[in-house]
Amino acid sequence: MTINVPPDAATEIFVSARAGPVAIDGIFGWFHPGPGRRGVVLCGAQGFEQMAAHRPWRRLAEAIAASGCPTLRFDYPGEGDSRDPADLRIADWVGSIRRAVRHLREEAGAEEIALVGLRFGATLAALAAQAEPVDRLVLMAPFATGRAYLREMRMRAHVIDRRPNGSTAPPEPDRLVVGGFSLEPELAREIGSIDLAAATRRPAAHVVLLAPEAGAVAARYAALGSTVTTAPFAGIAKLVGDPIFAETPDDDVTRVVTFVSDGIEASEILAWRPPVDGHRRPHAAGISGPGWTEEPARFGPGLFGIMCGPDRTDTGAATVIFVSTGMTVHSGWGRQTTLLARGLARKGIASLRFDLTGVGDSEERADRASPLYARDAEDDVRLAVKHVAERGQGPIVLAGTCSGAYAAFKAVCHDPRVDGALLVNLYCFDWDPAQSIDAILRQTHGSASDYAALLRHGSTWRRLLRGEINTPAIALAIVRRIGPNLRRGIQRLVRDGLGGPSVRRRIARVQARGATIRLLYSEGDPGLAALRRHVGRSPERVARVLGAPVETVRGTDHNLSTPDAQVRLAAQLRALVRAVASRPCPHRGRAASPTTTP
Repeated sequence: MTINVPPDAATEIFVSARAGPVAIDGIFGWFHPGPGRRGVVLCGAQGFEQMAAHRPWRRLAEAIAASGCPTLRFDYPGEGDSRDPADLRIADWVGSIRRAVRHLREEAGAEEIALVGLRFGATLAALAAQAEPVDRLVLMAPFATGRAYLREMRMRAHVIDRRPNGSTAPPEPDRLVVGGFSLEPELAREIGSIDLAAATRRPAAHVVLLAPEAGAVAARYAALGSTVTTAPFAGIAKLVGDPIFAETPDDDVTRVVTFVSDGIEASEILAWRPPVDGHRRPHAAGISGPGWTEEPARFGPGLFGIMCGPDRTDTGAATVIFVSTGMTVHSGWGRQTTLLARGLARKGIASLRFDLTGVGDSEERADRASPLYARDAEDDVRLAVKHVAERGQGPIVLAGTCSGAYAAFKAVCHDPRVDGALLVNLYCFDWDPAQSIDAILRQTHGSASDYAALLRHGSTWRRLLRGEINTPAIALAIVRRIGPNLRRGIQRLVRDGLGGPSVRRRIARVQARGATIRLLYSEGDPGLAALRRHVGRSPERVARVLGAPVETVRGTDHNLSTPDAQVRLAAQLRALVRAVASRPCPHRGRAASPTTTP
């Protein structure tokens, strides 16, 4: 059924029903309050696919809560902001779903439970439903077998994480790496043994299966006594194709919300008033691990991040602020930012990883436009600097990749509270507003968006899974096709005449106040064209301007996904922190006002 709540009343109720972060035995999540007795647990996809789906998945949680069902979405162990098990296994993931179910029963008073799973998360939800009684189950494009999941992920590894020349890293013999996310051999072997059609008990009384083909799983569940409804899943490509281009598939969301909220009375919603911060009872959201502690951070008008610090107190220690890249959530591409932050904490270095407005778990942009290279992104960075500066007196260092590096560069130039910045694969120093962001991004990030397009064509997709299409040849053809257009776009982006002081002059001003800028690039990255144009044609000239050479990393992609690249990134960041910490800066100890120089 569709809940009929008068628009004005619904708006008043649910705008105030703010979701709140929660931590449940080392599992980080978000609780979206609602008045109903049916709680909903969202079991997200895994790895790269959930990174792409994060924002639409959050909107689904909000829509379900608005229908009256208290809803919990969370990060699996070893993903997002959750704790890392010593030896990750499927039982850890399934166990986290069961723990989320118990949380809704104990904390939200849920009497009925619905599980909603996406992709491999749907597979995990089905496994959890075999052990934890639930009332309703929604499987959105599940993998019927673990072998099917592994086959598809191996294919994905060939069409994302491309190097600047269009090639991909050779597969590692012991690990499957997709979009920077790694599956270790033992875990992969466990996954390969999954077969949902081998279920021995009814997973739920009511099951909805959204998939191109219902297959043996629907038949098995029906034979076990479930009422099974099947439907196509037209919006799958919008959800999991690419973080930058992800869209909310409205028709599919409506179908899911209608199913899980069936039976919730409108009068029950209108009579309800949400508790403060979305909780019926206070619940801590901090998580700790060996050498680090983390807590949620809300600051500015709707910004969200995670403060990560050493397990010892040092008010004068440095703090690194990680600026989100593109539409990637604050945990980072391949969860690199979370891992890097915790590694820094073990070295005594605190950090804040946060989402810009319109990204991840921060609020929507008022204009609903893309936050990439937005003029006001620097304002978000400034608010993050303010949040950190109010907590301690140590140096502040910014770190960002691509569009995050662009926002960090603007901030270090304008905000005297910033002591240094590590800019990774900085694409340009000034964004020409006449350029089409979408056009440039679809050229530089073509691999993942090509994958999304493939998902829309079932026959092509099945041929890829059977190994009947030469994906390396496709990748090379794409690179050759977009190359001339990409070069022309870069030439336009790096041209002079965008206004304001020259790049070299801005860098000199940063250095004059005692701050430091360091640059790190993947070998052959398109951003090197802007570096040569604006800073220096030769490495020697660039080193003189910056006060240090630019480091380039061979054999990696734009997101530095390889283990060696991540090691070098961490080393560069630690070296920068040491450098700024050893240099006295007059602004420390007082709240400096940002400059307004363009």
